[in-house]
Amino acid sequence: MNHRILVLTLAVFAALGAAPAQAQSLRLPAASASAVVKPVVPVVGGGQQAADFIVAVVNSQPVTNNDVRAEARRMAQQLAQQQNAPKPTAAELTSEALERLIRKKAILQFAAESGIRVSEADVDQAEQSVARQNKLEVADMLKRLAADGITVSQFRKQLREQLTLTRAREREVDSKLRISDTEVEQYILSQKSGANPADLVINLAQILIAVPEAATADQVKSLQEKATRALERARAGEDFTALVKELSNASDKANGGQLGLRSANRYPQLFVDATQSLNTGDVATGLVRSGAGFHVLKVIEKQAAGLPAMTVVQSRARHILLRTSPQLTETAARTKLEDFRKRVAAGQVDFAVLARENSQDGSAAQGGDLGWANPGQFVPEFEEAMNALAPGQISPPVTSRFGVHIIQLTERRKVALSPREEREAVREMLRESKLEEAYATWERDIRARAYVDMREPPQ
Repeated sequence: MNHRILVLTLAVFAALGAAPAQAQSLRLPAASASAVVKPVVPVVGGGQQAADFIVAVVNSQPVTNNDVRAEARRMAQQLAQQQNAPKPTAAELTSEALERLIRKKAILQFAAESGIRVSEADVDQAEQSVARQNKLEVADMLKRLAADGITVSQFRKQLREQLTLTRAREREVDSKLRISDTEVEQYILSQKSGANPADLVINLAQILIAVPEAATADQVKSLQEKATRALERARAGEDFTALVKELSNASDKANGGQLGLRSANRYPQLFVDATQSLNTGDVATGLVRSGAGFHVLKVIEKQAAGLPAMTVVQSRARHILLRTSPQLTETAARTKLEDFRKRVAAGQVDFAVLARENSQDGSAAQGGDLGWANPGQFVPEFEEAMNALAPGQISPPVTSRFGVHIIQLTERRKVALSPREEREAVREMLRESKLEEAYATWERDIRARAYVDMREPPQ
């Protein structure tokens, strides 16, 4: 790992709103990716420091030439990590760096005047989160920063400023942006009523009764009759997946005959024509004849391209949580949970029994079972570890701000969203689409209200 670029990830800052003692549930709402800035620890060193001077005063606080140089270096680092990013000139980079610092100081001053405070405990938690994201102990992370010339006080100041900016934006923008029921309904109606068939995103499942190239007329007739019987059974309500396994000659039968969610123009036009008037769950009324044979088609999913996915992969997991304390260090908790994991894997004890006896979480009484969960319901570090598991597998110890866990994935399924969930998915999509503009408008307003005195460099 390049320890010069310790990134404060979006997932970390989405989780920093409350101290650990206040956290009552492992589940959190999905975070807005655009709600936070993603700073990078500056690279210090290299070359003699130029004489410093003030280039601007924001209300009563100065912005120095060295501040601008450091910000420009950070921006250059970020651009270097982005493929195909435009390469601004040195003058353009310096100008943008100065403007960023002016906006930042104006917002920090606004936050202070508005009573937004970040405690030492909040900064401690942020420091620990950054260390976890970089797979380091806090002490090791601080040593690496020190090797780059970054002091603990400098690093904690950056964390405090980031938290302050985030909370100001959450309070002034996130919490005030509302999407009405009328907007949601109008958007859904416009997408569905105005959707061109070619703009649809669909997932079809098929039963293929293959017809050999050299088949005789009698063979074709017999195979068509077989396909017709399959169609009749499917339309009568028999389980389509079971029919696929029993009858289909296609290679996709292991997946229930599903061809995958894709735009309509990536399907054969014959398939699109046969299913364009159908709703999700419907089976086409007739057979589709192609060069491969006879197809029985079912619509698994259909949506306008402008709508969010109307199905979701849910996970069901259970966990054992040990909360760290002066009496139980993180290292000791990880050692204890690793022993639990090995004992369960060896068949010596049941996971649920260990959870009931040891887990320090409200789910302990249920054997650690967390129930069915949609994506985004768990804190990021927990969800990332859970998503890497196959059903039945147990994770190594995972550290979150709640403590240390081991996680066992028990089941995974794909389900359709309910009408209420569909509307909420559209609401969140519309909200996300408006957040960036709302942030920009708010920042411009704060910048416009600030008194900014631009200074000429000394001669």
